[in-house]
Amino acid sequence: MSERFTSYEDTIEWLFGRLAVFQRDGGSAYKPGLDTALALSASFGNPECDYKTIHIAGTNGKGSTAHTLAAILQSSGYKVGLYTSPHLVDFRERMRVNGMMISKVEVIDFVNRFLERGLPVKPSFFELTMVMAFEFFSKSDVDVAVIETGLGGRLDSTNIITPCLSLITNISFDHTQFLGNTLEAIAAEKAGIIKCGVPVVIGEASGKVRTVFEETAVDRNAPVIFAQEGSEIISTDFTDDYNIYRCKTYGQIDGELTGEWQSRNAATILEAVTLLKQQGFEISDEAVNNGFANVCELTGLAGRWMTIAKNPTIVCDTGHNTGGWQYLSQRIAILPGIRHMVIGFVNDKDVSGILEMMKTIPMTKFYFAQASVTRALLSHELKRLAENIGIYGNDYDSVRSAYQAALSDATPADSIFIGGSTFIVADFLAECI
Repeated sequence: MSERFTSYEDTIEWLFGRLAVFQRDGGSAYKPGLDTALALSASFGNPECDYKTIHIAGTNGKGSTAHTLAAILQSSGYKVGLYTSPHLVDFRERMRVNGMMISKVEVIDFVNRFLERGLPVKPSFFELTMVMAFEFFSKSDVDVAVIETGLGGRLDSTNIITPCLSLITNISFDHTQFLGNTLEAIAAEKAGIIKCGVPVVIGEASGKVRTVFEETAVDRNAPVIFAQEGSEIISTDFTDDYNIYRCKTYGQIDGELTGEWQSRNAATILEAVTLLKQQGFEISDEAVNNGFANVCELTGLAGRWMTIAKNPTIVCDTGHNTGGWQYLSQRIAILPGIRHMVIGFVNDKDVSGILEMMKTIPMTKFYFAQASVTRALLSHELKRLAENIGIYGNDYDSVRSAYQAALSDATPADSIFIGGSTFIVADFLAECI
């Protein structure tokens, strides 16, 4: 007799306790290859075939891009599924329909049905929850689902879909132990989502990385658009509250997601909208504007340069690699007053490059925190690594204690930044807000 759950709490405990979870366990949970995902999906009737899909990969920006594109499609009157990872506070954040998370009852029901089948396959956490999302979208009768890859592309379990459009936001160094030690090798893995005859939008690419995408697209007869070449965006003004884009087609767009890096995402999104319209999607200028201006409310997005309070200014951001910190460090540098940095990482990340960028931020005080996941880099170890490059601060055994120390030290004219890892932000939002 298989296990059967009646409570959501027990179901979630099983999901995180019995299955390999990359979010918690790191490399030991990584299962490259599509065989398990294909078999698992087939056992549930291949639900991903019941609706159109849009597939998004990239080192940075894929979450913001996925949410904004979903918001635009929702604003156009479509019923939209959205699958992203990892979650910040609630597991159900990973799968939404028109911004609404899957219900607890549906999570319990899916896990029970999986257990009752006694399938010979042993899926990872990501594979099982992905199929849960695909079936949720099917049962919800979505018109289209926006699907974000988990890690990489070619061997990522989401690559079982055949989308109507693929997007690759950019390439930088991240997860090199799985994807390769050169940008070209990482690009080749991301390019694995390019399907035969399916258009692909590339956000940023140059040199050998661009060549990888061009050759893959030619090999698969896939039309390829490089967003930065014929950018729809004429100019961008950056404010604290909005990015203001002046566009060739759409006039002025107020983007709720702020920061210089979001302008690159916006260019990618607008090229994607053009291709979707060519495929018959009815997307008005008003829908594009509304999607950009209200992406957080429409989709539930959190943690992207999220301003929590003023006096002192409190901001968190989930940027967690050198590509993201290239822009984050510049933005933090113009925050008001002394910048109190609550920082933590996971233990399988090369943090030296990020710490070097942090070192360039003037008027900073550091609080080294430890997230509540197995993969967390111990705060005293982070303190040691930081001291090796000339960054000094105190270490704390939790995000809450580090944040409370920063809050105690900060004056109303100062700023507090919380980040370095998705899990640091998750603990902050769960325990401190």
